[in-house]
Amino acid sequence: MQFGIFSVGDVTPDPTNGRTPTEHERIKAMVTIALKAEEVGLDVFATGEHHNPPFVPSSPTTMLGYVAARTERLILSTATTLITTNDPVKIAEDFAMLQHLADGRVDLMLGRGNTGPVYPWFGKDIRDGIPLAIENYNLLHRLWREDVVDWEGRHRTPLQGFTSTPRPLDGVPPFVWHGSIRSPEIAEQAAYYGDGFFANNIFWPKEHFQRLIGLYRRRYEHYGHGSADQAIVGLGGQVFMRKNSQDAVREFRPYFDNAPVYGHGPSLEDFMAQTPLTVGSPQQVIDRTLGFREYFGDYQRQLFLMDHAGLPLKTVLEQLDILGEEVVPVLRKEFAALRPAHVPEAPTHESLLAAAGAKAGEAEAAR
Repeated sequence: MQFGIFSVGDVTPDPTNGRTPTEHERIKAMVTIALKAEEVGLDVFATGEHHNPPFVPSSPTTMLGYVAARTERLILSTATTLITTNDPVKIAEDFAMLQHLADGRVDLMLGRGNTGPVYPWFGKDIRDGIPLAIENYNLLHRLWREDVVDWEGRHRTPLQGFTSTPRPLDGVPPFVWHGSIRSPEIAEQAAYYGDGFFANNIFWPKEHFQRLIGLYRRRYEHYGHGSADQAIVGLGGQVFMRKNSQDAVREFRPYFDNAPVYGHGPSLEDFMAQTPLTVGSPQQVIDRTLGFREYFGDYQRQLFLMDHAGLPLKTVLEQLDILGEEVVPVLRKEFAALRPAHVPEAPTHESLLAAAGAKAGEAEAAR
């Protein structure tokens, strides 16, 4: 089981004092948060991709390459890589390069994003969102697995005898998660390729994500990648913690009430009741997170959103201390005890390389 954090990189005023960080401050804060994640023993740092204010992470691989140079163990990922508006060739090259720089500590989450205007900014039509996601990933998948690619589709110019460089590290492409909030087509895509499926698990009730994850698991088995409970699932989550739950609610309430993503809507109490948002004590976060398994089955990756809504960096770093010292050690132990032996652990470069070697050995023996 992998535990980590993801950031959307929003630049939001602190509602308690009205101060808005500069873009420079926010970018540097994201790096500090990533380094802190490794310090407190987390496994993953993931950054979103946005091309519009009030967000700053327009170039995830640039940031992750910088973080790679300053970390040793942390897996570097994305909370969304826009498969619809990025060129698959450029994704293939950028993440293979990052793989080499980070010695394999890289995977990525593909998604369509949640900002409609981004499509025309990059010469695309939002009405083609699903077809773009399907076609572009088919090409990306091939670019990482075939040394020479001939390809023709509807949404970009053809390729003839094309080789993406550099080739993936050790011949093993980065592991891909397909992220979705509401699209069954993306769950189907993840299942078809035997990739991971990441359910945002933030803004919707559990029943919504149960349907998406259930579809992915059934189709994963249908395509022959393993049993349904062996499918690779990741979940998001939102938490804010203090020793006493009353203190956590009191401190977080102004940030919730004014947050661009959910402020001025349901009350904090209603939102906590209807979604996975947990504001309270570390034990409440432990109990709520362990409960995800009851709804979604055994899963491989849990990411938390910690640095949003204008929360000051000092507060976020305090949250990471609590997460790393009091919450994640308990979750690791409990999830490990509950997971059946046949359910796989989260994929890493090392495990994928070993699997590729075993498969090659089986093929050689069969000759």
